[in-house]
Amino acid sequence: MTLEQSLRHYQKDKRLKSKGQLATMLYVSRKARTLGLPLDPSLLLTSKQGQINGLSKRAVQAILAEYGETRVLAEECGRTSRGSLGNMQDYVAFLNDIHAKGLADLSKIEAWWVERIRDFFAAKPFKLKYDTSKSFRGIIRDLLQQAEKRQKDNPGTMYAGAVLQHLVGAKLTLALPETSIAMNGFSVADAVSDRSGDFVIEDVVVHVTTAPSEALMRKCAANLQAGLRPLIVTTYRSVPAAESLAEIQGIADRLDVLDAEQFIAANIYELSGFQAMRRKPTFDKLAETYNAIVDRCETDASLKIAVD
Repeated sequence: MTLEQSLRHYQKDKRLKSKGQLATMLYVSRKARTLGLPLDPSLLLTSKQGQINGLSKRAVQAILAEYGETRVLAEECGRTSRGSLGNMQDYVAFLNDIHAKGLADLSKIEAWWVERIRDFFAAKPFKLKYDTSKSFRGIIRDLLQQAEKRQKDNPGTMYAGAVLQHLVGAKLTLALPETSIAMNGFSVADAVSDRSGDFVIEDVVVHVTTAPSEALMRKCAANLQAGLRPLIVTTYRSVPAAESLAEIQGIADRLDVLDAEQFIAANIYELSGFQAMRRKPTFDKLAETYNAIVDRCETDASLKIAVD
């Protein structure tokens, strides 16, 4: 087996496709070039053993810049998880193994990962399939299911949540053209930050999620205590779970939980004036607005939508 065959087999076997995974592979390849093989994986850990020492957006971008690549791979690649620690350890073992077999050429290996990152940047966008035989909910559901499938195929990257958040952001932007609405990248979603919600409009705080949790309900309770009105927008399958969690928290009658598909579909009807000739252009505008948000807030171009 050649070096490239070994790398391709390894990537496929370990399902290394997400931006965080690719950032880890590139960074560890550079550390292997610096430290040499065989490599002790403990040398790549911080003193507390909980993170990959030195892995950061800046470090990864510096390597990419040497290859003339200026696009940002991952804003949050320095946030090491158990998954990335395991990926690092597995990859070091792989490098040590091909070194023992006399196959390791670290400059070629590093360049190979750069090409995989370029493949990632060139990934095809999601398709918003405008089918007149389908309901608006069906069209939106198909789009969200594409994101769910990609997420299943690329563990560790939350495509479904990102697509849903930015779809809602686009819908709000179109529905409220005179209102300035702050947009944020999905990696800084309000559930894991000190923000009061994903979108704040007057006294309404909008929380967008594919997986309602107790932590979200505590945030909604905090919104209520602050005199704000929480609104949860989630997938149709997650509406019962959100309502149940709100009931447990004792706030079920003080917040609204909406099905995202209906939330967006209703706006499409309104914006198109219920006119058949304006429906496709309205979906086009939704996708255009969504893509502008992705351009502004995300580094993963494959999150974009193409209207089919």
